[in-house]
Amino acid sequence: MGRRFGWLWGAYAVSTFGTWLGFNAFTLIAIFVLHAGPAAVSALAAAGLAVGAVVALPLGPWVEFRRKRPVMIAMDLTRFAAMASIPVAFALGWLTYGQLVVVAVVVAAADITFQAAAGAYLKQLVPPEALVVANGRFESTTWTATAVGPPLGGAAMGLLGPVTMVAVDAVSYLLSAAGIRAIGGTEPAPGRAEPGRLRARDLADGWRYLLGHRTLRALLCNTALVNGLIMAGAPLLAVLMLDDLGFTPWQYGLAFAVPCLGGLVGSRLAPRLVARLGRRRVLRIAGVLRACWPVGLAFVRPGVGGLVLVMAVELGLITCASVYNTVLGAYRLDQIPAGRVARTLSAWSVTTKLTVAATTALWGLVAAVTDPRTAIAAAGALLLVTPLLLRRSYFTDPAPASHTAGLL
Repeated sequence: MGRRFGWLWGAYAVSTFGTWLGFNAFTLIAIFVLHAGPAAVSALAAAGLAVGAVVALPLGPWVEFRRKRPVMIAMDLTRFAAMASIPVAFALGWLTYGQLVVVAVVVAAADITFQAAAGAYLKQLVPPEALVVANGRFESTTWTATAVGPPLGGAAMGLLGPVTMVAVDAVSYLLSAAGIRAIGGTEPAPGRAEPGRLRARDLADGWRYLLGHRTLRALLCNTALVNGLIMAGAPLLAVLMLDDLGFTPWQYGLAFAVPCLGGLVGSRLAPRLVARLGRRRVLRIAGVLRACWPVGLAFVRPGVGGLVLVMAVELGLITCASVYNTVLGAYRLDQIPAGRVARTLSAWSVTTKLTVAATTALWGLVAAVTDPRTAIAAAGALLLVTPLLLRRSYFTDPAPASHTAGLL
């Protein structure tokens, strides 16, 4: 894939591992340092997603007409400064709940902007026929970090405290910025002659393209709904397992760490499946299969059998999702014209994050009216309907933007 891709991949790996080493650090700081209640902790998570997505809305068009590497470095430095402010404020005795919320919003907005710039840059850096392999490497890195990071980070938090792990996460963004800086080479100038002038129509241009593209429209709706329903059930499953069924925290962590190995399997399988079946067929099959697993979580019982059931369900879900995400990332980049990648990816991220925030809040109300098991079952049942958005009739678009229709 070349030296320049190696630096990009390395930068991504460093920041991803830093993020997962610091997983749940904000929650622990809110609970144990600032003594926040359950409502405040939930509001912290929701605000980071929802408000961060709204703040990032004008940044997608802004990124489109600028060179992508400087934007990525700026977003890494922004995340470093925001995260580093927490241990500094803690050391000075100034840390507040409001600062946690502001940092969560800034980091969420910078995440979306970084991903939009990185997607556009990856399309410049990697030939179309290598996009599946490139996305597979990012996907495998994500799941490796997800499997390894929380257990190690949790142990480190027990010894050093969550504020220290926030500092580690902050440093990972600084190292990521250095890695992106080391990529070197030249980058084509953006297409617009006046990059400083943001037009109102640019804000909606990403959605305009997505909604006007039959296949991407179906994939966006499917991805947003599936992600929202899966994430909505995550906190409820924690309550069910840790409170109602009496699982210990280490058992709960084990139930989700081991299945992350399925992410490695899925990301390695994706290129082979594409070579044999084609991208569109793999998207449909993996998209359907990933929606079939979560309903099984409604049948979790106490004891070893229940733990094994959760691990089996999560393993199947993560494996299928890893295949889907790897191929989706490549297909999406292939279909979006080079001059509008950042805007379109930003619109995609904003849509999915807002959907996750809204669905999580709604399912909290459902669980309050009924109980966690019923709410998990309802989310699983609705997921079984989402494959209707992946019907063959929706995969009838003309040649992709990079003119690699033979690969699909």
